[in-house]
Amino acid sequence: MKELSQSRRRFLKAAGLTAGTVLLSSGNVVAESGIPLQSGNSPAASSESGSADYTLYIKTSPVEIAPNRIISAATYNGQFPGPLLRFKEGQQVTVDVYNENDTPEQLHWHGQMVPADVDGAAEEGTPFIPAHGKRRIVFTPRPAGFRFYHTHNRAGANLAAGQYSGQVGPVYIEPKHEPGRYDREVFLVLKEFEPTFSRGGDMAMDFLAPARRVKALEAQGESAMKASLAKGMPHGYEVGYGSFTINGRLLGHGEPIRVKRGERVLFHILNGSATEIRSLALPGHSFHVVALDGNPVPNPMTVPVLWLGTAERVSVIVEMKHPGVWIMGDLADDDRHHGMGIVVEYAGSKGKGQWIAPPPYRSNYGIFAKPGTTAAPPDETFEMIFAKDNAAEEGFNRWMINGVAYPMSKEMAPASFHLKEGKRYRIHMRNASDDIHPIHLHRHSFELTKLAGTPTAGILKDVVMLGGYQEAEIDFVADNPGLTLFHCHQQLHMDFGFMTLFDYV
Repeated sequence: MKELSQSRRRFLKAAGLTAGTVLLSSGNVVAESGIPLQSGNSPAASSESGSADYTLYIKTSPVEIAPNRIISAATYNGQFPGPLLRFKEGQQVTVDVYNENDTPEQLHWHGQMVPADVDGAAEEGTPFIPAHGKRRIVFTPRPAGFRFYHTHNRAGANLAAGQYSGQVGPVYIEPKHEPGRYDREVFLVLKEFEPTFSRGGDMAMDFLAPARRVKALEAQGESAMKASLAKGMPHGYEVGYGSFTINGRLLGHGEPIRVKRGERVLFHILNGSATEIRSLALPGHSFHVVALDGNPVPNPMTVPVLWLGTAERVSVIVEMKHPGVWIMGDLADDDRHHGMGIVVEYAGSKGKGQWIAPPPYRSNYGIFAKPGTTAAPPDETFEMIFAKDNAAEEGFNRWMINGVAYPMSKEMAPASFHLKEGKRYRIHMRNASDDIHPIHLHRHSFELTKLAGTPTAGILKDVVMLGGYQEAEIDFVADNPGLTLFHCHQQLHMDFGFMTLFDYV
């Protein structure tokens, strides 16, 4: 697998940007998005007596998502999203995390190649940040690109815990060389609040391409569900939401993104949801995709709509050439009407934001692959089949990998898969459920090598959406020793069994 930092130049070349990073400064440093940027002290300190480069406070705070509409949520530094952290690739940082809440916490550095005791997952052995306590974390950020940080606590039936809370913040790791130059840089964090339980229903999957299902997987999953319902079992619990935000504000109640005609804006977009797949469109404009999950794509392409699974990120360039006042928002009318959008306002244009639905579009990771290339053969292949046991865990669905659900207890489970450092491994994933699973591998990036039966190569990610009754293959190199967690990033799925561990032997 190619080193990610070596691909950074392709990202910047693909961006084709010309002006310097724009930051707004008024007391605190604030990124173009309006997310406060936390600037650190220097040099980095590794001892408890020295000063930290960055300090984060986990606390329960009021979050004003619209005028006179205030919710309570666990946050970082009393805000949502958490402060934008800008690191330099390969330059050690020290982060102090203070937990002012009553529950021990984990802070996961999503998408980074860090040691297991830093990564922020109890299943890997990362120490908890104690309630009303502190933990100092020292690590070297890598690879370059758009990452993020979030809680990794399991929430179970507590809709105030885990990623249902406001514990989500963006990270941007600057490359060692060649700083990015662009007209505008905007960070957007998509997130729902006010969660409630509901009974499960069908999840829309018509946006995924390739659309090929495996008949044997479909027969297995449908048979299991029919048998469960025939016994009088209800559908398992799902989660719905009362409010939808971008950068913590309902549509129309935050500052618009103000642009000028002719600008090229680099958007870094994060789906910070606990459970939801999100879409995004901007009437009269298209998105030139240059990176997925922070990693430059081999073949940048322009698309009319973005689809992001839970925890996915995308970096896109939008050429501002259609003046007006527009709504960049979710395709789902109900979600957009409940806040999932942000206004884009051209200089000299006034009035209410306008929404025009785009034509139907199917999302396909494969279009960003380098044509004509094939993935290197693996040293070993792991077979995984994902299955659902409907409503089997006190009304919640139980999720299994190869027939085994990760235990609900807080005790660490033994690793199910064993790695040798330096070897290349392929995971053949088969989904025997009708749900989409955003699959995440900790502390490594993986290459997409087959999607619904279609070979591909060159696309590096850390989350991939696997459609219902579909199969996919991903490859990774065992180049970061230590316990490594593999799980579905949908909070309900992860909490109720959809996890397993790799170890190095």
